[in-house]
Amino acid sequence: MPLDVAEIVKKVRRIQIVASRQVDDLLAGEYRSVFRGRGMEFDEVREYTPGDDVRTIDWNVTARTGKPYVKRYCEERELTIMFAVDVSASGAFGSQQGSKFDLMIEVCALLMLSAQKNNDKIGLVLFSDDVKAYFPPRKGRAATRRLIRELVAAQPDPARGKSAAEGRTDLGAALSFVSRVQRRRCVVFVISDYQDEGDWERSLRVTNARHDVVAITASDPREHALPPVGFVTLEDPETGEVIELDTRHERVRELFAEEQRRRRDGLIDRMRKSGVDQLPVRTDQPYTASLHRFFRMREGRAR
Repeated sequence: MPLDVAEIVKKVRRIQIVASRQVDDLLAGEYRSVFRGRGMEFDEVREYTPGDDVRTIDWNVTARTGKPYVKRYCEERELTIMFAVDVSASGAFGSQQGSKFDLMIEVCALLMLSAQKNNDKIGLVLFSDDVKAYFPPRKGRAATRRLIRELVAAQPDPARGKSAAEGRTDLGAALSFVSRVQRRRCVVFVISDYQDEGDWERSLRVTNARHDVVAITASDPREHALPPVGFVTLEDPETGEVIELDTRHERVRELFAEEQRRRRDGLIDRMRKSGVDQLPVRTDQPYTASLHRFFRMREGRAR
């Protein structure tokens, strides 16, 4: 059921308070060291001093002044960060205090506020079976607040997926859209539970060739293993398919766990083949720990 305006405002405030507390303590330095700008940009010219690289001499200024001058460059720090967030029906599932989509929102908010602190541009794409909304990259606190508000308001509705494909996931469509609208290189966080068995690898490779793609994969512990609680009815929120299982049988639980491992290993393999880093987060674990590990991994690799 969609949230009303008062609930949205309340939830946005809570998320901003929680995320803001973590930005300074957790991500400010790590974020800056891991995600770099587009390269070097011109800063100034200054008079040549012994030891300067002669390849940096600005011959136009040198000819005008009669003295040798060199160009100086600095790292272009400004980044564009795109968030492609899955709002399909399966995100509504959660066996813990919150759903997978609640987890996605909090991770997004923390990364968005880190990007804002770094003076980066932030954009947002909401998608399920196709792109539902697009917010072009903007800078500033007001822009960040608006994107968090749009995320909170975009609660997935499982009921939609029962009679049509509207609630399903199409990662390929979202990735292709990002490639079309974002021509200059940027960082793209694709945040989803990746409940899409379709052929989206090619779109992922194409997008990652142009941009720096990070796949944030959200999951819930009940998607990895079933408890022995007797008969349970399971419904796919995106297709409406319903099955009944007797979880008292050990073999039933084993088959379920094996299928989930196969799916998880397949997802890892698809990411590896596409050259994309995966950042797994779970509803039963602190996502800050996952972010820490991810940033340390990226920082170590960049050295």
